[in-house]
Amino acid sequence: MARRWAATLADTKGVTLPPEELEPLLLEVANDAVGQAASRHDGALLRFTALYAASPMGIALADPDGGIVEANLALGQLLGCSPDRLRGRHITDLGSTEHDVSRLKAGLEQVRSGRERYQERMLLDHTEDGQLWTDVTLARLPGDRPGSVYPVLMVSDANELHLLQERLLHQNVHDPLTGLPNASSFTTKLEAALGAGARDDIALIYLDVDGFKVINDGLGAGVGDQVLRGVANKLSAVFTGHHDGFVARLSGDGFAVLLRGELAATEVVGLVERALEDLNEPIYLGGHGIGVSASAGIVVRAAVEGGAAELLRAAEIALHRAKEAGKAQWMLFDPELDARDRGRYQLGAVIAGALENGEFSLVYQPTVKLARPDELAAVNAGLRWNHPEKGELGADEFYPLAQTTGMTVPLGRWLLAESLAATARWRARLGDAAPDVCVRLPARLAIDPDLVLLVKEQLDKHQLPARALRLCTDRDSVLDPRGEVLDSLAVLADLGAHLVLTISGSADLELIPMHRLPVRHVILSGPVVDALDADAPADAAIRHLTQLITRAHELHLKVGAEGVRTHEQAARLRQLGVVAARGPFVSDSATGDEVDELINRHPRR
Repeated sequence: MARRWAATLADTKGVTLPPEELEPLLLEVANDAVGQAASRHDGALLRFTALYAASPMGIALADPDGGIVEANLALGQLLGCSPDRLRGRHITDLGSTEHDVSRLKAGLEQVRSGRERYQERMLLDHTEDGQLWTDVTLARLPGDRPGSVYPVLMVSDANELHLLQERLLHQNVHDPLTGLPNASSFTTKLEAALGAGARDDIALIYLDVDGFKVINDGLGAGVGDQVLRGVANKLSAVFTGHHDGFVARLSGDGFAVLLRGELAATEVVGLVERALEDLNEPIYLGGHGIGVSASAGIVVRAAVEGGAAELLRAAEIALHRAKEAGKAQWMLFDPELDARDRGRYQLGAVIAGALENGEFSLVYQPTVKLARPDELAAVNAGLRWNHPEKGELGADEFYPLAQTTGMTVPLGRWLLAESLAATARWRARLGDAAPDVCVRLPARLAIDPDLVLLVKEQLDKHQLPARALRLCTDRDSVLDPRGEVLDSLAVLADLGAHLVLTISGSADLELIPMHRLPVRHVILSGPVVDALDADAPADAAIRHLTQLITRAHELHLKVGAEGVRTHEQAARLRQLGVVAARGPFVSDSATGDEVDELINRHPRR
């Protein structure tokens, strides 16, 4: 080669050296070039070998068929054996399961077919520890001949990372206290059960522990947590294994159960009753035998009948109805009742707007003196809702809803303000002949810490003496532990307001001396009054009423009655010592204009 190039260069214009002198020079250049190339090749080979040996990643070099030719120390340590034991094995033999073996085979095929890299997380076999999660990469190295390919396997340890991810995933979809699936997991399960093509029946059960706050506050949060774990275990024991039962903790003391398959309502109810019975059995913690009761709302329907949101809403309504019915029981969702309740809840939701828009007005019920029926003792003020669609609604139709929506206090404040404004007008016209106004305090307003301030502000605003106002309350408000009712009543009495207690029996009456209530009037109500409406009242009812009135007189109280229907009933009450009464025997109710006329006809002397 050097001689040929020497002859070529010797014939080139401008070259004066003869070929025999050029030849050794070219040989020297060629030898130098070959030496440099060999040196670079040897250096690259040494660097690759050092990297292969020192790499913390497990590496196996394979022949074109996938047989392992060499394996580094890191791969041996990762799989719990020496590299020598890996030589001669096929790459696919490292897979722990059939699924992993098939994925390794697929990866080899893809690399042979021209794909540069194949990556998967899979299980490989560890000699001592069994299965090991790893991140596997298959790549291609060029062979000696053009077009030939040698697979290389690279493996890194992903076991701790995979287990961490699994734990995080478990925590993301499970409740950390009870270990049950959480609300998010339950929603996903429900949506899947109701997905396209679903043909099963679905049963959704909402359960809520009754009075859990008593356990939590009385015995401590630690005991409460153990009780919730016990509830979770009992629910799982009852429902798991029945119709693909799926039990979840939604939040706090609320749980949910999903059943699917061929379901009958009677079977589902039977499971729920069994669960409620099991929950009643005491759980012994720290020397305390703690029994819990639960309420349950049940929905059973075909999966194709409505979506997840509708099903969840139905179960929640059924649970709410079970609690309203007295707790510790179940209630099956009833579409007809739902339609009725939906109307009630819609009504409750718009109370605030109705108050702001002036849809409420005062309605009055006169109380007359039984000795002089033409003279008013007081006028009882109440609320009426003039609903634009439903017409006139009485207090019993919207006050329970106001309690649920938090509108009791605003309504009570408005009632008090408007009643005193009306009283101021009457007194401006009639002076002391104007009747007192009696306002029944809603329970939530009676316990309000600002009650005294509210009453004082309204009395001052209308320049009224406190004696013009009668405030009526009842047993439940007096005994309500949430507020300082007794203190508020004492202050109001000191201001001069007349306090009235509604009673229906001896226990109510005895609250007055027991708590030293500054009450001046009691109002007989309910069965004790209704008993006199009969043509021939029972002797026991008469004795009870007589004893009640006698005891009230001993306490120096004036006795009135409400709900009196007939003049005969009013006459009997007068004979027994009742001084005033109200009810249909006088007038059912009167509006603002009508009460003015009524007051003019029956002025107080």
